[in-house]
Amino acid sequence: MAQRFYSTNSPGTYVDLKEAVLRSLPPDNGLYMPERVPKLGDEFWNHWRDWPFAELGYRIVSPLLDGAVPEEVLRSMVEDAINFDAPLVPLEENEYVLELFHGPTLAFKDFGARFMARLMGWLTRDDGRELTVLVATSGDTGGAVASAFHDVPGTRVVILYPRGKVSGLQEKQLTTLGGNITALEVEGTFDDCQRLVKAAFLDRELSERLNLTSANSINIARLIPQSFYYFHAARQLPEGTVPVFVVPSGNFGNLTAGLLAERMGLPVRHFIAATNRNDVVPSYLASGEYQPRPSVPTISNAMDVGAPSNFARMQEIYGKEWKRMTERIAGYAFDDEQTRAGIRELQAACGYQMDPHGAVGFLAAEEWRVLHPEDVAVVLETAHPAKFLDVMVEELGEGAVEIPERLACLAHREKVAIAMEADEEKFLGWLQQGD
Repeated sequence: MAQRFYSTNSPGTYVDLKEAVLRSLPPDNGLYMPERVPKLGDEFWNHWRDWPFAELGYRIVSPLLDGAVPEEVLRSMVEDAINFDAPLVPLEENEYVLELFHGPTLAFKDFGARFMARLMGWLTRDDGRELTVLVATSGDTGGAVASAFHDVPGTRVVILYPRGKVSGLQEKQLTTLGGNITALEVEGTFDDCQRLVKAAFLDRELSERLNLTSANSINIARLIPQSFYYFHAARQLPEGTVPVFVVPSGNFGNLTAGLLAERMGLPVRHFIAATNRNDVVPSYLASGEYQPRPSVPTISNAMDVGAPSNFARMQEIYGKEWKRMTERIAGYAFDDEQTRAGIRELQAACGYQMDPHGAVGFLAAEEWRVLHPEDVAVVLETAHPAKFLDVMVEELGEGAVEIPERLACLAHREKVAIAMEADEEKFLGWLQQGD
């Protein structure tokens, strides 16, 4: 039987891949999880270090989807989506950076967005209806989704982002493509944007009529390909090394993908959830009390999330047992002043430039290794530092960070965005009008 998916709020109710991906959010406001998470067998582990990156990804996703997509289609999908590398760069002894910014929008979200766009295209191949893709972004998700879906026939993409809370170049990535991409500049926070998106999906009549789907990490199709680079990182380490993965975290999709990789058999010593002042999950790990709260703005804006959606999946993986989660995940939080100091420290000590999100991960790795000096830490660097040019210039000086041409060319393009209040009724009304 092909892989099925269930809601974290209704474990006994199953849907197929098409329903899980295209409807994105179950009607009970849970999140979809795969019914079965297979352990990868000897055939995988005997060859995993030798395959090209895309082949590695295919060998991971094939048993996970388990017949839901024809194998030749799935392999082609992965090869087309994962056509860039994620190199592991040594920093200091026992400390590495996994660079996840070598895709077209210079952010780790390219992995999930590109795979998801191709999967959705295949799932709707015989459907004459337009697909409306909704996405809330705190920065990089919107750019990756806009790039992945731009000019894809039969799709309309609506990106909600919080006004004044994304970097200038991130905003240009969201608002300058035009065509089938529409940007809504929401007067509020990322949590408000996420709330509006969820409201649209929970209006089942509207969701069905407009053929809505989500490109946020609430969508299981965004999450699955993010597991690929955990395996890819591990195989770039000396054989026999079991890493600690340090994950800068906001909505916690990236860390949840790592937990999925571990369930499939990847040896991991520990996970570290590194956050900014929006420390809901580190606080939970310390106290056992989960208390979502309004997010606060920081220089690591993609992590400004006060109610992380994927916490529901994290709980599901650990059977909603706080102690089990704390045995596998440690949490650290840092403020902007510490983050800025981390950017300067890394440049001075290693000559390496790290964006504000990666810098939070670097600080967490340093703190972890005070008590665990023999552990090998892999810090996930989620975006190119040039995407946060204002902060980098303030800390390292003018001209310190080279701006890739694909970003530099956006600087003079005109921003086009529609102003939107953080009001569910007004948003749903606009969505129904179709313009």
